[in-house]
Amino acid sequence: MDFKLNEEQLMIQQVARVFAQTELLPGVIERDEQAIFPDEQIRKMGGLGFMGMMVDPKYGGAGLDTISYVCAIEEIAKVDASAAVIMSVNNSLVCAAIEKYCTEEQKQKYLIPLAKGEILGAFCLSEPEAGSDATSQKTTAIDKGEYYLLNGTKNWITNGNSASIYIVIAQTSHEKKHKGINAFIVEKNWEGFTIGPKERKMGIRSSDTHSLIFNDVKIPKCN
Repeated sequence: MDFKLNEEQLMIQQVARVFAQTELLPGVIERDEQAIFPDEQIRKMGGLGFMGMMVDPKYGGAGLDTISYVCAIEEIAKVDASAAVIMSVNNSLVCAAIEKYCTEEQKQKYLIPLAKGEILGAFCLSEPEAGSDATSQKTTAIDKGEYYLLNGTKNWITNGNSASIYIVIAQTSHEKKHKGINAFIVEKNWEGFTIGPKERKMGIRSSDTHSLIFNDVKIPKCN
């Protein structure tokens, strides 16, 4: 078995390495110490295709393989762990989920701008009493006919304030236990959705981490 990187993978690795050294390295210490989100740098990463690396090009992605993605994120992480975390969440948890499970309408609305890096996404699973034990979800989404009514709190959410859309995991039926857990797409400015204060962390401070509070948020059935 040949474990050597192919020509395309080597090219992606080199592009990411040069970008990290020229665009991320300047000011990386200051951004981390002052918890400054790397907004300009993330936009440039989107322009390079780094925010939707494995997404089909018809949805704005780069259409690359897993090894290319790993090579790129490794080079980014060597210089700026915060940028790598932001990139990882957008690619692995948000874009991948929407591309695999969502409708064509949802892909057109959400996946294309996510993959292009025009907006960011967040993945909302962890709760005060449910992190590694995801089946202990307390957040609920109750079917009200024309919409679901979302209530609950999510903790330690990466891209908590910088994201525009959120994949929120919630319980729709306690009777079904783990089979009653579902995922919903929530937009940032919906009524009843509040973003809590930024967490004060020991490191990776340029990546914003927040609690999210949902109080009678109405989720359309199409989401």
